[in-house]
Amino acid sequence: MLNDSLANVLSNILNAAKSGKGSCTARPSSKLIEQVLTIMQGNRYVGSYEIISDGKGNTVKINLIGRINKCGAIKPRFSVKKEDYEKFEKRFLPAKDFGILIISTPKGLMTHQEAKEKNLGGKLIAYIY
Repeated sequence: MLNDSLANVLSNILNAAKSGKGSCTARPSSKLIEQVLTIMQGNRYVGSYEIISDGKGNTVKINLIGRINKCGAIKPRFSVKKEDYEKFEKRFLPAKDFGILIISTPKGLMTHQEAKEKNLGGKLIAYIY
């Protein structure tokens, strides 16, 4: 039994990307996973994705485009203030302006750059580069 479905999906994506596959499937699906995949697609880390309803948790089919070096869920979900983003960028990303942190804010899920622009704090969810 898995405890963190987002971490499971991100590790499936990373394993498929490292092995050179063009697509991967992961289950179960959730609204959080869909939002994270939408952000990854908007930043051109993955191609299209499709939610397949099977009646028991749903499955996500993700097309990979070969741009992911590393991705993962951040555990524990650290709280971050609007002035502390740089500290977590140094911890989770390899270089300045390389990769994204996904933040859960009161205004919804967004990248750390968008949260900086909107002066929002939140909880760290995942990193991708």
